[in-house]
Amino acid sequence: MQKEIEIAAPKDRVWTVLLEDTYSKDWYSLFSEGTTAQSDWIEGNKISFTDKSGNGIFGKIARKKPYEKLSFVYEGFLNHGIEDTESPMAKEFKGAEETYRLSDHDGNTLLSISCDMSDEMFNEMSRKWEAALQRIAELAHAV
Repeated sequence: MQKEIEIAAPKDRVWTVLLEDTYSKDWYSLFSEGTTAQSDWIEGNKISFTDKSGNGIFGKIARKKPYEKLSFVYEGFLNHGIEDTESPMAKEFKGAEETYRLSDHDGNTLLSISCDMSDEMFNEMSRKWEAALQRIAELAHAV
């Protein structure tokens, strides 16, 4: 899946909304209420996204180029805080990538996202990403 939005804010403000917990937990909640990221945001290190029940996904930060690109490669699911890399669903998910690209566009920021996902998840995730991108834009205006 690929989506993009033009945001009337500079790249540094959009980057802040993507990474800082104060803002990110707001737009993450559109995917699952109470979701937060656990990471030191260093390329090559672990990242996990979990809700209040400890359910979510985890992987590694594949690429981080501040104000330009952030990419994750997922390794599995979290079920009540326990890593699952062996279930059929986790094995299918392993290696999925999620990438954020920021570029200058006529004084605004063009935020492009791409996510690997199964056909079964596409419609639901497409709707959620549309809402999340709108919320990211709103938050970037307010930063």
